[in-house]
This record gives sequence, C-alpha cells and structure tokens, in this order.
Amino acid sequence: MRKIQGISNLVTYLESVNYPVAAEQITELMLKRKIPHRKAYQDIVIFNLEHIDWWIAEQQKQQITENT
Repeated sequence: MRKIQGISNLVTYLESVNYPVAAEQITELMLKRKIPHRKAYQDIVIFNLEHIDWWIAEQQKQQITENT
C-alpha cells in the first residue's frame, strides 16, 4: 500500500499526476469528507495513494458527465 503523510505531500503528488489541487482546497475537501484520508494523530494526516488515485478517477468521470 502506497501512503503519504501531510497535505503538502499530497499537493506534490497531485501535481505529479497532472491533477493540481491547492492545499486550501484539500483542507476544505477533508472537512466535508469529500477526499479519502485518515487522521493518524491530532495533526497527522495520512493519504492512501490507491484511494487518492480512485478519487481522481471519480472526479474526472464527474467532470466529463457535467460537461456532456
């Protein structure tokens, strides 16, 4: 299982897969429970990259549906 820790690392990962999202947007998505994540401790957030890849695919499908 591929995992990364922290929002800044997720921002870097998303940029590397051509799906840029700002840190503020990620925080908002986390608060609304719209992006897969897990809080390991108080301020430590873990992202499973398999779940993030799935989330990206779902977001792209939704954009295509909205544009047709």
